[in-house]
Amino acid sequence: MSGRENKPVRPSPAGVAVRGRARQISPSVARNLAPIIEVLGPKLPREGLVLEIASGTGQHVVAFAQALPHLTFQPSDPNASARASIEAWRAEAGAENLLPPMNIDVMGEGWWTAVDKPVAALIAINLIHISPWAATEGLFAGAGRLLAEGGLVYLYGAYKRDGRHTAPSNEAFDASLRRTDPAWGVRDMADVAAAAAKNGFHLEEIAPMPANNFSLFFRKAGA
Repeated sequence: MSGRENKPVRPSPAGVAVRGRARQISPSVARNLAPIIEVLGPKLPREGLVLEIASGTGQHVVAFAQALPHLTFQPSDPNASARASIEAWRAEAGAENLLPPMNIDVMGEGWWTAVDKPVAALIAINLIHISPWAATEGLFAGAGRLLAEGGLVYLYGAYKRDGRHTAPSNEAFDASLRRTDPAWGVRDMADVAAAAAKNGFHLEEIAPMPANNFSLFFRKAGA
């Protein structure tokens, strides 16, 4: 962990507090949750710990824990209000396979040393376009150290493909992100795959998703 709790690498997801101040709702989760579970569930291992980076409101990881009770889920976020929301969702769900959220910033040096349990898979949803490129590099650097051979990294979001945007809406989204912060932006799949390869991962599958998003599955190669 980097200790930059008040300076997250991406903003907390937009939402409103409900049933108390802590628990937040991101409207996009309702739209993408079922498609994500449909493609991600079969790819995850039969048992083990799944680490989520940048869990945001906590809605995704709670739903994952409920839908996939054979796995244990470890949420995380560098933002204190996000962790409070995750904990509020966790308390309401009462899922025994969902652990308390950790303060993890993948731009922090050696962030992976804070994780003291074996990790079978690492997931990050809507992170790498709303963060500097160093967050993508840090994510894969940590994944390379945490995951064993065959381990999975799953990324979801908007991407460019072969240097081009896949839809006009994504091009507009990219411009909006860069106006907010020049270090943000929709990433090209080839660049993400290259960052993954430097840390021992290959791009196993690209799955088109609703609203011009993609699911990218990276697998840890053998020695």
